Amino acid sequence: MNTKEKIKKRPHHDVIDLIVEKGRWIEKIFAVVVIISAICTCFVQVNYDLSEYLPDWAPAKQGLNVMEEEFGYPGTARVMVGPVTLYEAKAFKDRFADIDGVDMVMWADTTTDVYKADIFINYKDIEDYYKDGYAVMDIIFKEGDSSSLTKSAIHDMQKLTGGKGFFTGSAVQNKSLNETLTREISIAMAMGVVMIALILCLTTTSWFEPVLFLMIMGIAIIINMGTNLFIGTISFITFSVAAILQLAVAMDYSVFLLDTFTKEREKGDDPKAAMVRALRKSLPSILASGATTVIGFLALMLMRFSIGKDLGFVLAKGIVISLLTVLLLMPSLLLRWGDRIKKTEHKSFMPSFYRLGRMVHKVRYVVLAFVLLLMIPAYVAQNMNAFTFGNGALGSSPGTKVYRDEQQINSRFGKSNLILAVVPNTNMVSEKKLTDDLTDLNYVRSATSLAGKLPEGIPEKILPKSLTSLMHTEDYSRIMIYVKSSDESDFAFQCSDEIRGIVNGYYPEEAYVTGVIPSTQNIKSIITEDYNFVNVLSILGVGLVVMLSFQSLIIPIVVLIPIEVAVFFNMAIPYFTGESILYLGYIIVSCLQLGATVDYSILMTNNYMEIKKEYPEKSRAVMHTVSKSALSILTSGTILTIVGYGLYFVSSVSAIAGLGHLIGRGALISVLMVLFLLPVLLTLADPILMWESRQKIKFLAFLQETKEKGIRNSIQKQLKKSVKMELQKKDKEKQVKKEGMDNEDK
Repeated sequence: MNTKEKIKKRPHHDVIDLIVEKGRWIEKIFAVVVIISAICTCFVQVNYDLSEYLPDWAPAKQGLNVMEEEFGYPGTARVMVGPVTLYEAKAFKDRFADIDGVDMVMWADTTTDVYKADIFINYKDIEDYYKDGYAVMDIIFKEGDSSSLTKSAIHDMQKLTGGKGFFTGSAVQNKSLNETLTREISIAMAMGVVMIALILCLTTTSWFEPVLFLMIMGIAIIINMGTNLFIGTISFITFSVAAILQLAVAMDYSVFLLDTFTKEREKGDDPKAAMVRALRKSLPSILASGATTVIGFLALMLMRFSIGKDLGFVLAKGIVISLLTVLLLMPSLLLRWGDRIKKTEHKSFMPSFYRLGRMVHKVRYVVLAFVLLLMIPAYVAQNMNAFTFGNGALGSSPGTKVYRDEQQINSRFGKSNLILAVVPNTNMVSEKKLTDDLTDLNYVRSATSLAGKLPEGIPEKILPKSLTSLMHTEDYSRIMIYVKSSDESDFAFQCSDEIRGIVNGYYPEEAYVTGVIPSTQNIKSIITEDYNFVNVLSILGVGLVVMLSFQSLIIPIVVLIPIEVAVFFNMAIPYFTGESILYLGYIIVSCLQLGATVDYSILMTNNYMEIKKEYPEKSRAVMHTVSKSALSILTSGTILTIVGYGLYFVSSVSAIAGLGHLIGRGALISVLMVLFLLPVLLTLADPILMWESRQKIKFLAFLQETKEKGIRNSIQKQLKKSVKMELQKKDKEKQVKKEGMDNEDK
């Protein structure tokens, strides 16, 4: 009798039976979905502007929304050319202004007639724009930083200046990020695949298994990337890390299923029957493992700074798609290629880890003392890191051309950043006074407004609308303020606050101060408040999943302690080494490290509870637990570590490299904490664990007894009812018989 006939004879078809029986149909469905997803991937846009993710109630975002509606949301750049004469610089300026996509070019000729003879030009007055043979210009584009028109305009300017041009600013950073990430993520992904394949070859027992694992994950990654089209646009951070993290984190699910299937098949049953049993046995472990990771990512979605929603959704979606691919597609592929896996089997290259178990048991109290000694300092230090919050840490990272150009420009002309004031267009006199007050500030390079540029007595109405629309609309005026500061520093924030105070003094209502610096201020205030909420929520969510999986109150605490300690240590290291880290990366890795590496703790705890039944003595149970768990933990942890450090070494973008460094180091520390700290916690908590286990057994026995008692009572009631009905039937028959005899006598 074949498996199909066996399944047909069962009382009902469940989902697992259908997955195994309809494998060929599932393959065809996945093939179609993968092709469509691969095409959709080409149409997913990438956003590089963090201010886009500010909530609508943030003051800087309100200003950006008003400005975009009234004037558009222009990209900006700062360009230095040299060595050039003053007249050559003027020629460059005019040619820049004629490039399609350029809105305005601000330079010295707006205040000085550069065609005068040298003796009539006061070079001190224009040294903010021209000195030592170099000229610096501020460029305002017609469209935003991410626009293809803006990128094309920057390309034309770079081509025009050749070796004499130096470019920086948000639009230039955006273009550089776009070009850099596309190249570097491809390299990091290729390196990750090669290294993961090598690790899997060493830790599995078949040459074909790594091919199968990578194929399953590749399909899941393509589907996840293609379904991002429903979002429309994803952030550059999501674009950078989502695929490679999905590859590293979700690999375990394939390993779980294949390991269970191999054990079931060794029993000699039909492959389909073995697969049905393998799915039933591995499903709880796979779903529990996936749930902890998904919850860690879903917590990011509750951030008010909505880049967390963007990243959390894509990563959580990736894990769900990976789970579905493993549970739906992998059974069919295993049945199709099971013989190929068997033919390519080889001896395990990994040694026994029993010695590691003995060593862990010997040093358990030293490890515990070490952790207790450093845990509080690490917790304090992680909150004292030097953080960055805005776009400045992204496109102009050390090592990039944008960074080198920025240093060249700043060394000659100092720092410069644009702050925009959008005020009601009600009074030209007030606008002129405000512009003058802003110009008088010692840290302001220039403040440009229509009222400030119009000669006295010249009405706005006589000027062409093509000129005035750049600075005025029917309802609002725009004032462009260039300040001598970086885009992110205490001084920059002080400048922004003072400018906001002056603007609000003239226009108490409906005035907005926006730009890179105010946006970064808002990001900082919002995202720091988000962290505590997201962190607590992810811990509670993961703890709840563990509690329901083990049906225990103590196990979630035991399981989470090593991972949280690992997070503290990981995040404290930058403080002691003097590194600055992107605060957004700090939040992302905290949730990722918890969600992805808590599986190691769950695996070891589960093994300990099983082994304790065979080895009641705690010391022997712990040694066997470490021995049994080490290979799986090291395999998964090494993959995540290599992926993280791959991003760190490949990416020239400091934010992405720093994110990779935190991921790689965090995975490594989590592995060490699980292997060395968790065993001693299990032995210390053993009395409570065993008490809970006994209570659970008693409770299950009570339920069984209650159930059996209920069944017995039900049977007894049924019997009594049957006897009663039988007696009533006999009485009725006697009555009928008696009535018949009475009738005969009559």
